[in-house]
Amino acid sequence: MRVDTGLLEALHEGMFQTPLWDGFLQRLRASAGAGFALLAIRPQGQSVVAELVAGDGPVAPVRRLLARANLREGRGYALDELLDLAEPDARAEVREALHAARLTALRAIRVTEPSGVDGWLAVAGDRALGSSAGALLLGLAPHLRIALRSFAALERERFRSAVTGEAFNRLNIAWMTLDAQGRIVESTQSMEQMFQWGSLLRRGRYDRLVPASPAIDRQLTGYIKQVATGTTVRPLAINLSQDPWFDMLVAPLQGDTISGHRSATVIVYVSGDRRSQADRCEQLVDLFGLLPSEARLAWLLAQATSISEAADTLGITVETARNYSKKIYAKTGARGHAELVRVIMTSVLALS
Repeated sequence: MRVDTGLLEALHEGMFQTPLWDGFLQRLRASAGAGFALLAIRPQGQSVVAELVAGDGPVAPVRRLLARANLREGRGYALDELLDLAEPDARAEVREALHAARLTALRAIRVTEPSGVDGWLAVAGDRALGSSAGALLLGLAPHLRIALRSFAALERERFRSAVTGEAFNRLNIAWMTLDAQGRIVESTQSMEQMFQWGSLLRRGRYDRLVPASPAIDRQLTGYIKQVATGTTVRPLAINLSQDPWFDMLVAPLQGDTISGHRSATVIVYVSGDRRSQADRCEQLVDLFGLLPSEARLAWLLAQATSISEAADTLGITVETARNYSKKIYAKTGARGHAELVRVIMTSVLALS
C-alpha cells in the first residue's frame, strides 16, 4: 500500500515533537478511521518505556493484550489473531476488559530496530477497521523501523551527553566554540552559568566573547586569527584569575561542525571555581583535619606552587612552611609535593 507522504513526514519528525510522535499518531488515527492510535516503545529486555496515544479509547486492555501476545516482527495482526495468541487464562480476562470498554476492532504490528528496541503500533476502536487499516500499518513498518533506529541512536547520544555534561559540571569545566571573529557559536549551559559568576568573561555585542582584561582580549583575538589563516599553533592556556581560580584553554577545533549558523574555528575550555581561596581552605580543614594555617599552605601547594613561593605569599619563613608541610603530608597521607597535588585536586573538592 502506498503510504501518504504527509504521514511519513510526521513519523520521521515525531521524535522531535513534544509529546513524541503526537502529530503522526493523530494523522494515523484519522487515516485508519480508528478511535485511537497507540505507539509503545521498549528497549530490549525492559518494560515499555514510552507509551504514546492519540485519541480516546481503552488503552489499558490493548496494552495488556500486546504485552501478552507474542507478535512476530513485521507481521500485521487483527484483534481475533491477537486474542488467539494470548494465554488461555489471560485471554478471558482481556476479552472481558475489551468488551467492557466496547473495543471491537484492532489492528497492530510489531517492529524491531537493529539495536533491539521494539515498537508496537496499533489502531483500535468500537467500529470495524477494514483491511486497509492493516495494509496501512504494514506499509508503515519499514519506515517505523528506521524512525525507531534514529530515535534509539538519539537517546543514546542524549544519555552520553547528559553524563558527560554532569561530569564537566562537577569538575567546574565548561566549553564553547568561537568563529573567526571571536563570536560564540555554541556553548554549554554551564558556560552560560559561568558568565553570571563575575566579569572575567562575558558575552558581548553580536555574541562576541569578551574577556575583562584588554591584554587577554588581544591575546585571544590574535590566536583566533592565526588559527583562521591556517597557521599551526599549540593550544593556548590563559589564567584569568587566581582567587577565585579561573582559567581557560583555547585550541583549534578538530573537525567540521554543521551546527550553528557560523563556522566554528576554535574551542574554548573554561575551568572556573566560584569559591575563594578562603572557602577552599575551610573545606581542607573539614576534609583532612588541617589547622587553618596548614590549610592555607596546602591549598597554595596544591596549585603546584613551590614551597618558597607559598611561604612568601603567606608571609612566613621557608622553615616554618617546611614544618607545616610535614604535618600536611602526615594528615593527608601524601608522600611529597606531587602527591599532595593529586590528593587535594582529586578529592571531593573537585566535585563540590
